[in-house]
Amino acid sequence: MIEVLKAILLDFLEEEVPMGVPRRLDVEPAPGKAAVFIGVRRSGKSTFFFQLMNRLSARGVPRENILYLNFFDDRLSGLEREGLGSITEAYYSLYPEKKNREKVYIFFDEVQGVRGWEPFVDRLMRTEKCQVHLTGSSARMLSKEIATQMRGRALTWEIFPFSFIEFLDYKGIDVSGGLSTRKRLQVKKAFEEFWEKGGFPEVAGMSPRLRVMTHQEYFHAILFRDLVERHDISHPRAVLDLARRLLDRAGYFYTINSLFGYLKSLGHKIPKSAVSDYLDWFEDAFFLFSVRLFDASWARSRVNPKKVYCVDHAMVASVGSGILVNRGHLLENLVFTALRRKTPDIFYGKTKGGGEVDFIALWPKGRRRLFQVCETLKDQEARKREVSSLAAAMKELGTNSAVIVTRWEEEVIDLDGKVIEVLPAWKFLLSL
Repeated sequence: MIEVLKAILLDFLEEEVPMGVPRRLDVEPAPGKAAVFIGVRRSGKSTFFFQLMNRLSARGVPRENILYLNFFDDRLSGLEREGLGSITEAYYSLYPEKKNREKVYIFFDEVQGVRGWEPFVDRLMRTEKCQVHLTGSSARMLSKEIATQMRGRALTWEIFPFSFIEFLDYKGIDVSGGLSTRKRLQVKKAFEEFWEKGGFPEVAGMSPRLRVMTHQEYFHAILFRDLVERHDISHPRAVLDLARRLLDRAGYFYTINSLFGYLKSLGHKIPKSAVSDYLDWFEDAFFLFSVRLFDASWARSRVNPKKVYCVDHAMVASVGSGILVNRGHLLENLVFTALRRKTPDIFYGKTKGGGEVDFIALWPKGRRRLFQVCETLKDQEARKREVSSLAAAMKELGTNSAVIVTRWEEEVIDLDGKVIEVLPAWKFLLSL
């Protein structure tokens, strides 16, 4: 194993490190803490690693001082048996002069792919002169595994597929200096492309056929590698059927009972508790997210129906059957993912009069932001419903502003000092 590791480390020195589109993620490593990056599979975590490495090289850090391993590399299949200490043994056998003298920048990609990584990384940080960076496709890797094993020695950043502003970076459209008439048209056209393609970096330049095939490949990889294999699920078909059901109902309400009944109708013999586990694991893999009712009572919030959204609205269109999901629900999913990049604290709201607010997001310092999603307000009945629900929610929650996101419409609605800003989706995304 030592010789295999040495070969991998030396191969990396000769590889050209790809840059990709620079991600808008403000990372500031802290001394004595590992920098951890988590997100859905294929969201660009490895590319972001390479961008960090290029920044180190630009600062004058020698390439030999960068240790990079991807734990999904088949050549590392025997690493658990040999012990993770083989990594440092292989590295310092190549560069003995660096031991305890020069800082080594360690990058472990998809580290959750090998058992026993937590105490190993913890020991590395205590005994070696190094700065550690980790990626993983699991939220639980942070909340549970790192919290218990690394005892506060880690800072975490989430990496999602491209935001709209990052998609504009990919297209080479710079909006930092404001929007001229020509640039506004470019942004609107780019939004239509983003609407069709979504944010996964790899599909940005693909044809529609290849994009759908790639989204479906991601879907199966997430299910079988991040759920079935990782959690040793004995009913993989039930997981597949549940995931498809939830994608078809993106933006809709669900209950555990309704999902359990659906799987039972398909002939799956699984306990109801398994449905709850699968939902937790979908969220753990940054694939599907559940949104609870905003309520001061945790018990009421838990027992009420939840809404479900996917990490990428275009994946919903590529993988779902299209029977239930319409453009309005896809728009709602797009708004959710944009808000989720800003905060994990997102809820839906119910007013005392029975009105519904699509999203109540908790901003820093406890600020509450209200968002409604409606493809168009041209229908007067829909307009009245959306505005009255927001007006009631603003009054009950003590806030003076709210946003309605539409496909293209824009206006400002003044309600006796309370303001509802109607924004087209492209402008809403830029406003974040």
